[in-house]
Amino acid sequence: MGSPRNSPKNSLSGSPTNGSAVNGGVSRLGSPGAATRGERIPSSPDRHHSEVTLRVNGRPRTLVVDHRSVLLDVLREQLGLTGAKKGCDHGQCGACTVLVDGRRVNSCLLPAVAQDGYDITTVEGLAGDDGEERTANGQERAADGEVRTADGEVRAADDGLHPLQRAFIDRDAFQCGYCTPGQLCSAVGAIAEAEAGHPSHVTDPATPSGQPVPLGPDEIRERLSGNLCRCGAYAHIVRAVEDVIR
Repeated sequence: MGSPRNSPKNSLSGSPTNGSAVNGGVSRLGSPGAATRGERIPSSPDRHHSEVTLRVNGRPRTLVVDHRSVLLDVLREQLGLTGAKKGCDHGQCGACTVLVDGRRVNSCLLPAVAQDGYDITTVEGLAGDDGEERTANGQERAADGEVRTADGEVRAADDGLHPLQRAFIDRDAFQCGYCTPGQLCSAVGAIAEAEAGHPSHVTDPATPSGQPVPLGPDEIRERLSGNLCRCGAYAHIVRAVEDVIR
């Protein structure tokens, strides 16, 4: 479903399932997509490669990247962040969605070299580098580390899970898990867009300009319509997002 799941555990937490970081060595300069085929890239810039610094999940990462490599491939192959998935490779399925400077994007379409200096958040970084669970609207963290919801219900903290990740688990909003990282990042971006007052195609024209847009089921479905789920968990995904924004 969002415009602009691997095992459930790995898809929700974003924990890499393999360590395929590529460093050093020499690449074949005439060969496009070197990182995606496991070829080694040079350790310093040349006419086919440039050095960039990406602030990924709050941490600056300086890399030498092929000018033809897209952000998705650099995240997966050079940084080992395998949460974002390669689905269609054409920006149509949303499985590769990440946040760049807080805005959701299809990372399979973005040249990595053009992201120099930008803040990038992947599913692995949704909960924050400190491992603390972020609270959503109507939630607060109790002194003992438990999370107290707006209804007064108290539940234990979830090892640093973002509230949306916990809601996806509670609502069974994932099945195979392949699309889940993109769904999560897209939902985070969609909530922020609505709070900033950005309308969607289904927003009531009478909504005051620049004011937060209420997110009902129709708004959520529209805003996440660019993320596809082949398992058909859309109804559960909408309810999970509703749980977080209450």
